[in-house]
Amino acid sequence: MIKRKPQENRYSTLIERIFVSRYKAGMTDIPFHRDAFVRTAKELRIRLPKNIGDAIYSVRYRMAMPDAILRTQPAGKQWVIEGRGKSHYAFCLVAISRIVPNPQLAAIKIPDATPEIVAAYALSDEQALLAKVRYNRLLDIFLGVAAYSLQNHLRTTVAGTGQVEIDEIYVAIDKRGRQFVIPVQAKGGKDLLSTVQTRQDIACCAEKFPHLVCRAISAQFMEDNLIALFELGQSEGEMRIVEERHYRLVPADQITKDELNKYAI
Repeated sequence: MIKRKPQENRYSTLIERIFVSRYKAGMTDIPFHRDAFVRTAKELRIRLPKNIGDAIYSVRYRMAMPDAILRTQPAGKQWVIEGRGKSHYAFCLVAISRIVPNPQLAAIKIPDATPEIVAAYALSDEQALLAKVRYNRLLDIFLGVAAYSLQNHLRTTVAGTGQVEIDEIYVAIDKRGRQFVIPVQAKGGKDLLSTVQTRQDIACCAEKFPHLVCRAISAQFMEDNLIALFELGQSEGEMRIVEERHYRLVPADQITKDELNKYAI
């Protein structure tokens, strides 16, 4: 059983009441407004979180849904919270919610090109991860393209979704001249990758970069220098994992001749 922090208990209680007060058997989409937190906190006599957005973020990426919500999930489906415009959200049933690395997948060793001064002063797991992906050109390796970082933490609004923040966005080109936009979501520590953010990233790229092919990437620290990369795409209205690779960043002299021969096959 997950032991929640007091703050997470408060978030969980509010989210659970908002859901339960609206849910009826068979529903797959349950809209609600940000103001529901204010009304629900008053009803339950719970202190309203100073940052309501953090409550929603926590349920999306840090903690499990309350048990009362989980019990309503049909087999093969999970509840997520999606943005539906400014201050509007919805509980939605989807096939995949969390993106979790496959522990059975072999790691590919890559010579670590992260500048030592960058590794020494990275201020958060997420920033360290984005830096390692960038300096080691992991997107080039993973996707077979020449990728260039366009912007960190692109914060904008998207019609029908509301505010969106993309951790880092790249543009890229392949050997045939095709051009791509690559939104990257990165998670380290206890934060979990979610298809909710990927769906938002794809919607943002479709609106802001309509002439570029979107290839959505999720990156997760498994250990300090072991990075899982996922490419995700939409199929029949659901997010799917297109490809997954694990890369271990090591000093160049830690890659043996046998390993190089194995990679050559």
